[in-house]
Amino acid sequence: MHGFAIADAILETSEDVLLVEEGSLYPALQRLLVKGYLVGEWGRTQDNRRARYYKLTAAGQKQLGIEVKEYLRVNRAITRIIQPA
Repeated sequence: MHGFAIADAILETSEDVLLVEEGSLYPALQRLLVKGYLVGEWGRTQDNRRARYYKLTAAGQKQLGIEVKEYLRVNRAITRIIQPA
């Protein structure tokens, strides 16, 4: 996906809860490119506009798995705090 499509997908998938601004999204995508978690390729949108399309690399898939595990661990800890037994 290109950046705008990524932001739109996040907003739609989160049912309009998570709005990712361009000023946050593009620097984050650049950091992921530098770390080798994404590759970017220039192409054209459906409106024939030039856009960079991003795809996760194998290293990015692996890191995503690590981040999801950590998120779930922290989420469980927070749930235990706010909903004690």
